[in-house]
Amino acid sequence: MTEQARQLQERAGMPEDAAAPEQAEARIQAGTPQAAAAAAAATPVGPSSADGPEPPKQRRVLRAVLRWTAAVVVFAAVGAGTAYGITRMERTDVPGLATESDGRWDYPLLSEPPLPSGSPGPFAEDNPAGAHYADLRALVLPAPEGASEDKALNGRDGWLATKDFLTEFTMKEGRTELGQSLTDLGLRHIAARGWTTRDGTRTRVYLLQFGTAEVAQRASEAFGGGNAPEYEVRGADVSHLDADFPSEAEVKGVWRVVYTEDKPYGDEQVRHAYLQAGDIVAMVVQTRRGTAPAVPFQQTVTLQSQLLG
Repeated sequence: MTEQARQLQERAGMPEDAAAPEQAEARIQAGTPQAAAAAAAATPVGPSSADGPEPPKQRRVLRAVLRWTAAVVVFAAVGAGTAYGITRMERTDVPGLATESDGRWDYPLLSEPPLPSGSPGPFAEDNPAGAHYADLRALVLPAPEGASEDKALNGRDGWLATKDFLTEFTMKEGRTELGQSLTDLGLRHIAARGWTTRDGTRTRVYLLQFGTAEVAQRASEAFGGGNAPEYEVRGADVSHLDADFPSEAEVKGVWRVVYTEDKPYGDEQVRHAYLQAGDIVAMVVQTRRGTAPAVPFQQTVTLQSQLLG
């Protein structure tokens, strides 16, 4: 047989070269889709013939290539669908990424109230009195989502009489003394807001405005600043400084002192804080039957501080 005849027989798929398709099929089954395509391209394919069907080994190679092609398409579709699904899901919807609530309330987006044209901010260099020129009522922290407003406290367009504010304190003698001090210091306005959340926590916020920051500082000292408040809040037997209040929650320019009721307390626990920023002294009170959670109280005090600062 001549060399040319032998080459024609090899191209036609003679037995002596039959091992090549088997090796290609083995490589397809063990390799990647790219390897499968390369192996299929390298496998000798005989010329088409009308005399009979395709050789069996060639058909197996083609079937393997088709299987790999289908697998690639399926995996690509599944992968793309999974990635799209995760990007569309909330964090708490993805298993293993759920985040439990730490007790914070959902407050509305806060923004500083507008100032009258040409008026400086409370800590501006050209405002030595530390005056807040914005509407005092707009500086009171709004209620969180789902809370019920205290209509009695929020009445009279947000303004509160001094005698109503003084009911926050226990002793009649103390209320009389404190009321006289506020009058002597030239108290101008009291703005207030209150609400009750679904867990029964009741919050009251009071803003007291004086003539200057210096006068407001003297007023804050009248409420207390030591280990115990000067005047005990209604519902609390004995209170002391809250050493657990995070120092990271301090707001620059805002003085703060925080108290919590000592154990054992009665039917409810009382937490309260005093803030002073410029010409304003703020009081935040939270009470709840059983135990008043620390986290929403800290959140409320911090947000009110930011509105004043």
